[in-house]
Amino acid sequence: MKWGRSSQQADARRFRGNARRSAFTLIEVLAAMLLIAIVLPAVMKSIAVATGTASVARRRTEAAGLAQTKLSELVATDQWEGGVLSGTFADWPDYSWEASVAPWPGDTSSASIQQIDLKVKWVARNQPDSVTLSTLAYVKE
Repeated sequence: MKWGRSSQQADARRFRGNARRSAFTLIEVLAAMLLIAIVLPAVMKSIAVATGTASVARRRTEAAGLAQTKLSELVATDQWEGGVLSGTFADWPDYSWEASVAPWPGDTSSASIQQIDLKVKWVARNQPDSVTLSTLAYVKE
């Protein structure tokens, strides 16, 4: 089968038509760049906020774990009955702790139940922050 001239011209027109449809106009490129220029700062700001929030959450989680460990230690060793009620963590130099012991206001028994509040403190972004955990204990006879 032999191709005629009109068939070749039609193929050339189809090829040129496809080439035009696959290219971007200058207006489309400028519009895309403008959209990126508007959206990119908002995306970067949200990433920065998310990173900061994750950092705060990490610090709070670490402090809560340290507070739980120290509170368990104080209760298990009876140090809360007049022992040292403040200090630092050897492996966590950014954190310090202090405990306070007071009679529990809800005590209706003669068990002399005490409330132990342990506060873990740290400084992040030049702002002091803290986590407090509480438990109840009684003096063993």
